Amino acid sequence: MADEYDETVPAWMETTAMAAPVLLGTAAGILLGESMHRGARRGVALGLGALGVASLLPFVVGGVSFLIVGPRSKMGVKRRIQRIRDAGDGTSAESTARAADDVETQLREQGVM
Repeated sequence: MADEYDETVPAWMETTAMAAPVLLGTAAGILLGESMHRGARRGVALGLGALGVASLLPFVVGGVSFLIVGPRSKMGVKRRIQRIRDAGDGTSAESTARAADDVETQLREQGVM
């Protein structure tokens, strides 16, 4: 049985997933490299490291929210059961009452009632 909650990953998430290792690797390289002045090296490395971590945040937030409200979590199961209960036979009480009134009106017009 396929989950109805399956979603495709947005393009911007894939882009951040590719950018994160590059940024973190660059930050590590600058920290370990000797080509820049020590003060400038630390600042640039910390900035790139922060960008790398920030680019991973969408995945972390998405993963945690999927665990909390995903289709197999307690809340996800409750939501699915509620949708099934709400769907019923596909008609709401309001539309059923309206249909009954329409039938009664037609029967009166035909002289049956």
